[in-house]
Amino acid sequence: MSPTVTEAVFAAVADRARPLLTYYGPGAPGAKRADPAIPAQRVGLSAATLENWSAKIANYLRDEAGLLPGDSVIVDLPEHWQSAATLLGAWWAGLRVVAPGDEGAGDARVVFTTADRLDDHPDAEELIAVPLDPFGGRVPGLPAFAGDFGDTVRPHGDHFSPSGAGPLALGGLSVNDVLARSAAAAGAAGITAGMRVLSTRPWRTGEGIVDHLLAPLVTGAALVWADPVAGLDLPAIAETEKTGLTLG
Repeated sequence: MSPTVTEAVFAAVADRARPLLTYYGPGAPGAKRADPAIPAQRVGLSAATLENWSAKIANYLRDEAGLLPGDSVIVDLPEHWQSAATLLGAWWAGLRVVAPGDEGAGDARVVFTTADRLDDHPDAEELIAVPLDPFGGRVPGLPAFAGDFGDTVRPHGDHFSPSGAGPLALGGLSVNDVLARSAAAAGAAGITAGMRVLSTRPWRTGEGIVDHLLAPLVTGAALVWADPVAGLDLPAIAETEKTGLTLG
């Protein structure tokens, strides 16, 4: 059985109780700039918590949506802890993650996106609206054709038994391609195991996902990601989070 990207990520974790992914973003989901009156979101997830969310998503995709290793799923989301969990869940289920417009995107039966982009996916068999909420809350006012992220994935189990990986994991890249490129990007950035990395580098595209999200995670480092639109005090975050490397 071929290992998945997600298995490689969690295999690199030395202590599942310690923070693996910490997200800093605007105080309100969808905010375009910092508002001093609204505190920034900060959500810290241990490896165990991120693993639980990823398992719920993987269980939904396999057991409810009926996807099999090698099938495709569209993840049309900005950088957020829920986006990371969605990616890890899809890979754990052995799926290929594609972006809208990518080759093969038309074969994707499930789409994860935000409420303001639902109309961009009229042909989706299963359309899941992700709130980008600190606590994974509900998306208000959804049309009948869209499912709510929390309602859809939360009831599923916190543990997942993978069935292996499909031939492709991200766009045209295999699992081995993704892991090799992530490791190379980590080496180029000076990321090492056990490090805490503060980053504002984007990861909406396939290249960004490999170089800026997965590079620290597959190396055994923890990622603290700060949204650059939120106008955050990065030196203060670095001190608070005790990060050893800042990438911007």
